[in-house]
Amino acid sequence: MSILRTSALFSATVILAATLALADAKSAQSNNKRPMEKETRMLVIRSLNAELVFVRTPFPVGQKGLTIKNGEITPGGQDLQMLIAQHGMAAKPGDRARITNIEIKKDRIRLEINGGPKKKRKWYQRIQVSGMGGTVPVAPNTDNPNPKGSFVDLVFEDYVPEMTGDQIRDMLSPVLDFHAKSAIEAYLDTVPPKVKEAVKNHKVLVGMNREMVTYAKGRPKQKIREKDEQGIDYEEWIYGEPPQDVTFVRFVGDEVVRLAEMKVDGTKMVRTEKEVDIKPDRVELAEKQAQTPKKPARAPTLVRPGEKPEIDTNPTSLPGRHPGQPPPNQVPPDSPTPSPSGVPPQ
Repeated sequence: MSILRTSALFSATVILAATLALADAKSAQSNNKRPMEKETRMLVIRSLNAELVFVRTPFPVGQKGLTIKNGEITPGGQDLQMLIAQHGMAAKPGDRARITNIEIKKDRIRLEINGGPKKKRKWYQRIQVSGMGGTVPVAPNTDNPNPKGSFVDLVFEDYVPEMTGDQIRDMLSPVLDFHAKSAIEAYLDTVPPKVKEAVKNHKVLVGMNREMVTYAKGRPKQKIREKDEQGIDYEEWIYGEPPQDVTFVRFVGDEVVRLAEMKVDGTKMVRTEKEVDIKPDRVELAEKQAQTPKKPARAPTLVRPGEKPEIDTNPTSLPGRHPGQPPPNQVPPDSPTPSPSGVPPQ
């Protein structure tokens, strides 16, 4: 009997534990499905506002920022590069940015960086004092008339659910790095593994761009601009001075095409074969735009839309001449013929 009682007690304990676990899971699931409450909004804004982050993807300037929905970033690829080409870049990968404003709307959370895309004024800059001489603001308006910030929208299905600041940070990790300790750590997460390893070891690979070389070797003390045997313009960055090793990094455009190293013992190493293939969408877009034939500009005209232009059948007519006016260097038939001395006959 004691064995049966023990078995029944154990079974009841297991069923009770399973029921409690299922209830906790349902409670957590229901909490995620509930809209975010007012208290949670305040906690999230306090947690993220004015935080310094590192950028992982380019941000365009203007009213069209980035959108993250179901882990997908839009716009991307050529659409993003087109926005950057038209309006400029607010921040590039590796840049340090500050979250300056947070708005929690019905179905999205908007985080503005570096002031956002709109010009904003402080409350005290709206105060004005009126007198006999007119109206004078209390504080001068020192805002930049052309904002250079941007934003990212974290979009949900129907409403913003209950979540913590850490969960929002994880969702924003594709575009913003909240854990990087330096700019180079944030930048290395955006490059291929081979380039990442080379930058860590302070080495240059043929095919890198200027930004990668700067992170790997720093800014050069000397730059030379010349033309090669084919007449192609290039820029060479020189690292080091004799009697130490000297490295010559040659750029054509934004790409390393030649790498030469002069050792202390006199040996010379030259590499021209591409080691990494990094071709950003901006270069591809520029090439496509260059290949697209441009339409010739229309000449200015006074003809309105729908009207037919008047065709002048007089081949001797010139623009700006009044009807009946003779062509230049032609004497009217009724005028007297001047004499060789220039005096008309009597």
